[in-house]
Amino acid sequence: MKLLTKKIIVIVGPTASGKSDLAILLARHYNGEIISADSRQVYRGMDLGTGKVPGYLVKISNFNPPAGGKISKKNRGRLVFISETIPHWLIDIASPKRSYNVTHFVRDAKKALVDIKKRGKVPIICGGTGFWAQALIEDTPFPAVKPDVKLRVKLGKKSAAELFTMLAEQDPARAETIDRHNQVRLIRALEICQTLGTVPSLSKSYKLQATSCTIIALHPGKETLKKNIESRLAKRLRQGMIAEVRHLHANGVSWRRLESFGLEYRNVALFLQKKISRQTMCDNILRESVQYAKRQLTWLRRWEKVGTNIRWITDPKQAAEVIAASL
Repeated sequence: MKLLTKKIIVIVGPTASGKSDLAILLARHYNGEIISADSRQVYRGMDLGTGKVPGYLVKISNFNPPAGGKISKKNRGRLVFISETIPHWLIDIASPKRSYNVTHFVRDAKKALVDIKKRGKVPIICGGTGFWAQALIEDTPFPAVKPDVKLRVKLGKKSAAELFTMLAEQDPARAETIDRHNQVRLIRALEICQTLGTVPSLSKSYKLQATSCTIIALHPGKETLKKNIESRLAKRLRQGMIAEVRHLHANGVSWRRLESFGLEYRNVALFLQKKISRQTMCDNILRESVQYAKRQLTWLRRWEKVGTNIRWITDPKQAAEVIAASL
């Protein structure tokens, strides 16, 4: 087993590219622990629809740190998700009834980074929410725009399509990368636009600080991605994704809230409300997932253009070579 005590590995890429499996392989090889940078896997009960790796929660105090490693008292009561014997941080830590945003993520991920490093392990940041990964490794400050309750109520009466049209007029650059079906993010973007004029471009404003990071983007190719998305949907439906969404609603998560999560949750929620057919639900999920993958790739290319060193790979086997070359 190799030790990279000063290295942070970051795995990004489009949906269905195999990031989670790669992160687990690297964690085993380099004595690492994974910090999830996924804006939906933070929520409890949202398992199949987010592609959450199977696992279970334990208290940090149940860890067996290496000789000399100590877990601080303030961290002993915290929970960590264990999958494939590898600790995954920031999975299943929030209620889907409440919002968990990038500010919360950076705060909690920093604590996880400190804990992992203190125990001599390698932090592996992995997830499809590239904005979250960027915010963490660049230690990005965020615009101090407080929630505007009146504006949110007003915008909340509009459809996602109407909100997206408004954002495209006010901030075309942000509209190109945002999930046009996610009302929560659309409303927040418009809220910031009203105060600042545009949503600040973090890549333009802040220079990468974490020089110890090796950023790997896994992209197996468009055709492979499409096939992966199709087979993934079939598998999730067999495993009970519709029942999962029904259970979330039965436990107090509103239809509107479920729809705000986009992709699988939005379309399954519409199906369960009998607003669309099962076939339309499947067609929508497939189409929107492909579109989402394209937006993720667009975002990563823009991040790269401002000077971020991203190592692109098509096969997980290339990851070890990339990491070795970065040492």
